[in-house]
Amino acid sequence: MTMTVPERGMTRLRRTAEAAEEATGLRAEIIRGVLMMSPTPRGKHAKVVNVVYDQLKPVLPSDLDAFQLASVALPHDPDDYATPDLLVCDAAFGDSDDWLAEPGSAALVVEVVSRGSATKDTRDMVSWYAEADVPAYLVIDPRQGTWTLHTVPKDGAYQGSLRGEYGEDVPLELEGLRTKLTTDGLPRYGPERGANGR
Repeated sequence: MTMTVPERGMTRLRRTAEAAEEATGLRAEIIRGVLMMSPTPRGKHAKVVNVVYDQLKPVLPSDLDAFQLASVALPHDPDDYATPDLLVCDAAFGDSDDWLAEPGSAALVVEVVSRGSATKDTRDMVSWYAEADVPAYLVIDPRQGTWTLHTVPKDGAYQGSLRGEYGEDVPLELEGLRTKLTTDGLPRYGPERGANGR
């Protein structure tokens, strides 16, 4: 059997993650050596991602592009990778057959907090993306109607953190990009109706 180029560099754990994703339809990530599976985002979650994408796409410089559900690797680790809701990285990634963006090519990641993974999005991934040296990590929380922008990664921690509420603009200053994201009208999650939120 001939392996394709993206498969050659894949470790056993990454191949397991890919097989689990194909078999279940769930989103797979490997965070600090742990295989994590996430369900398909619900409507309001997906709408927040779309609203942010629609604002970013027309203002990005030509060398950057926005990708939904693309994965980025942790530098110097053969396994770890994350799949944010939105990844802004080198535009050349869009012409690649690879499924994993190169470490160091990411300019911004956006995560929308899910009810079931709130701790992961708001705490665990902050240090992961800082360690991956992603310049900006935006967390949008439809449970509370808030957002947090983490910036200036250094030694595995973000040095800057700015928090706001829906209705307040998110100031983004990336290399080659200075803009504000509007949060007016972003949806909030309704009250949970049961133990599993259904």
